[in-house]
Amino acid sequence: MNGKTKELLRDKPAIQEDEIGRCLDFALEQVGRNLKEFTCKFKRAFSTDGFYDATENENWTTGFWTGQIWLAWEWAVKSGRKELAEELKKAGEIQIDSFLRRIDEKDGVDHHDMGFLYSPSCVAGYKLTGSRNGREAAIKAADQLITRFHPVGEFIQAWGPMDQPENYRFIIDCLLNLPLLYWASQETGDSKYRDIAEKHIHTAIANVIREDYSTWHTFFMNMDTGEPDHGATCQGYRDGSAWARGQAWGVYGTAMAYRYTKRKEYIEDFKHVTGYFLEHLPSDLVPYWDLEFGEGCDEPRDSSSASIAACGMLEMAGYMEPEDAGYYRETAKKIMKSVADNYAVKSFHESNGLVLHSTYSKKSPYNTCTPEGVDECNIWGDYFYMEALTRLSGEWNPYW
Repeated sequence: MNGKTKELLRDKPAIQEDEIGRCLDFALEQVGRNLKEFTCKFKRAFSTDGFYDATENENWTTGFWTGQIWLAWEWAVKSGRKELAEELKKAGEIQIDSFLRRIDEKDGVDHHDMGFLYSPSCVAGYKLTGSRNGREAAIKAADQLITRFHPVGEFIQAWGPMDQPENYRFIIDCLLNLPLLYWASQETGDSKYRDIAEKHIHTAIANVIREDYSTWHTFFMNMDTGEPDHGATCQGYRDGSAWARGQAWGVYGTAMAYRYTKRKEYIEDFKHVTGYFLEHLPSDLVPYWDLEFGEGCDEPRDSSSASIAACGMLEMAGYMEPEDAGYYRETAKKIMKSVADNYAVKSFHESNGLVLHSTYSKKSPYNTCTPEGVDECNIWGDYFYMEALTRLSGEWNPYW
């Protein structure tokens, strides 16, 4: 921890056990209130004026809503709310059936986000309730994911047709899709899923982390030789900046890389990537949408990045020596205190989501994205907020 980070974190309050419980109580009630509209339908990726519209099971984001249902179910069971727990379980099962249909029909699955779709929905449902449909759907999703693996370059392609040089790339987000493959190997006894995951991890970490420990969003490989070509951004402010959510994926992704491989160099990678993230936070510990922007600017925040990074710190703390573990756990608690106090929804009349002031996609003069979900709730921000609180509330068996 450098001096800037030490000063930033000095005297910041950490979220306490009673506050965690109150936040999870509100989240549970909010998810329960949403079941009427969002059991046979899903929440859209982001809200409009604070409220989510209903959508079919499409896009790469719907698993995060089902994941909230399962997290709410866990808290309902833990807090003794049996009737609501039963409602949540039934809703989760209905959604698992939708995911099974989706993978069987190959509906919007020709991309790398099978983990985002199937880990918090179907793997979670299988782990929690023994759902056979969840297991079947998740294994089929893992089979789909490995079809995007390129032996030349050893990576899983993010999106687009597989035989075009302009699409011969991966993105940092994919590190969170790989736990699906490890789970599939464990569940089936077939090492092919794990072998592909480990090759992708090695390629990704070797290339997405820059010399200053900021990260590339997107990295292109040479289609003929498999050699590294160049980094770029789609969603960051510019190619050389650090997109906040991408850096947060790097925090959580390097933690997951260590969890599954136990390669000690990934601990150092985690420390460096996390250090860069922390060094570029404003005083309230919640980043702007790109880490290029600092205190006092008028750019929108991305509160989802704060919760994602907190989850990564809490994950990695479980594998560290006591001093390091205590530091990252306490830092995560300070971040979540700010998210809960300053960004979380406080009234059902304010929003049908959980966390305000996220940014899905912000247009800049230098990127290729379209503006969507700017300064709104977004579905993964709500999910990772609940996951971080759940991790802080006691022992938790991760969905990832």
